Amino acid sequence: MASIIVQAVVILMDVIAFGLGVAAEQRRSRATVTPDAAKEYDYCVYDSDIATGYGVGALLLLAAAQVVLMTASRCFCCGRGLKPGGSRACALILFLFTWVTFLIAEACLLAGSVRNAYHTRYRGIFYGESLSCETVRKGVFAAGAAFTFFTAILGEFYYLSYSKSRDAAGGAPYGGSSIGMGPYN
Repeated sequence: MASIIVQAVVILMDVIAFGLGVAAEQRRSRATVTPDAAKEYDYCVYDSDIATGYGVGALLLLAAAQVVLMTASRCFCCGRGLKPGGSRACALILFLFTWVTFLIAEACLLAGSVRNAYHTRYRGIFYGESLSCETVRKGVFAAGAAFTFFTAILGEFYYLSYSKSRDAAGGAPYGGSSIGMGPYN
């Protein structure tokens, strides 16, 4: 039977990571070009940098949830064998998709956090170029939050399929033997 505690811990961490990803998208840095007092240089003024913290928090919580899920299921490949059948096949497919969505979510959250933390410094007018204040693109944190949500859903279904196949295998190691042995007389 699937552990309710594992499911609750994983879904709680995933929901908080999703919320932090959405909050990071809402609070990402915005910049304005401002001339200095002598009007010799232009520089960028950034409003808030809290989205970086939200993004890193979401990244760490999502990673922690994945570690808990993979530890509870022994990363699908370790531990005793699973009963062959639909539950094991479903668990394998969900395992692969969970890792794919997890890696995409982590990449989006990491890229958004790094890009949000980057601030353009002073640039003079000697080069004749207009100043471009670099900010994170709209939707990077939102994509990370969306893939966090997909990871949560797929992870829960993976754990349920894994548990169903594990419980169907019984208590014998490696799913039991297929040839019965008779008593020696």
